[in-house]
Amino acid sequence: ARAPMASMSASRWPLSAALWKVSALMNGKVQQTGADRNGVLNPRPVGMVGMDILAHFITHIRDERRLAANTVEAYGSDLAGFFWFLANHLGEEPGVGALAALSARDVRAYLAQRRNAGVSDTSAARSLSAIKRFYGWLDRAHGIQNPDIAFLECPRRRARLPRPVSEAAAKDLLDEAREQAETPWIGARDVAVLSLLYGAGLRISEALAVKVSDLPAPDVLRVVGKGGKVRMVPLIAPVRTAIDAYGALQPFPLSGHEPTFRGVRGGALGPRAVQALVQDLRVGLGLPETATPHALRHAFATHLLSNGADLRSIQSLLGHASLSTTQIYTGVDASRLQAVHAGAHPRA
Repeated sequence: ARAPMASMSASRWPLSAALWKVSALMNGKVQQTGADRNGVLNPRPVGMVGMDILAHFITHIRDERRLAANTVEAYGSDLAGFFWFLANHLGEEPGVGALAALSARDVRAYLAQRRNAGVSDTSAARSLSAIKRFYGWLDRAHGIQNPDIAFLECPRRRARLPRPVSEAAAKDLLDEAREQAETPWIGARDVAVLSLLYGAGLRISEALAVKVSDLPAPDVLRVVGKGGKVRMVPLIAPVRTAIDAYGALQPFPLSGHEPTFRGVRGGALGPRAVQALVQDLRVGLGLPETATPHALRHAFATHLLSNGADLRSIQSLLGHASLSTTQIYTGVDASRLQAVHAGAHPRA
């Protein structure tokens, strides 16, 4: 077994520039060259250092596979950490030869290091998923096979049920957002964003992507979700009212293609600001730490289910690719399912 090296100087292993390059690629700031439209490197990959190969992989999943921006960022971060580990673990920056010869034991050593650092089962499984996807691309694009990595299995993850906020807590969050705001337009903005999360089940990124051209709020909103998948989401009257109230008050001159939700200085509102808002609101209301922006999306699905909506409809509204993803909400509302079963079964 290879013994991990304790430390490596930046002067010996100049990965910082390559890490920056990968980070820039993940954020769309650099257009990688040297690969054809199928992601095949030109010229041959043999002799290329690992970070150059990783940069081409990031380009491939971003521009060719068109994975969601958050997925590209997560995979890039996980793989950059993996390559940094390998540089210490192998004693050199990994190239094509080292990647082809890597053993399952080496990958397990990396995952063990991640677990010792306190990462969750979910994060460890995502890291392995990123590694396996990267090796799948190496095989397809360059004929570099590594069966040891291909047959690694992801660690089992404990099933975790969504933790939605209650109906009363959702209402309190909306009311408090309006009352605590420094100015009326900011209060209207915060209510509109939270209304899209709870009243339409949008992700934060989807809510913040609403454009000026979407005002006045339509009965049905066109939403571009993960992986560029488009879905049509109906907006109930309170959500439309909240959006239009914000549109009437926001003070910035904007064109139709720009995001409508703006920060105090006029820049596009970011997800961190929404997360900080909900954190402040939940502290003031005495809600648990599980009361997050995404918990409002969970609440949207759970409250629909508890009031009689079917799973297929909820799947469509949430933009889930698989019904199995939506089925997690049945565990949250087991009492209702028991009541339906007891009332509908002939032998009940």
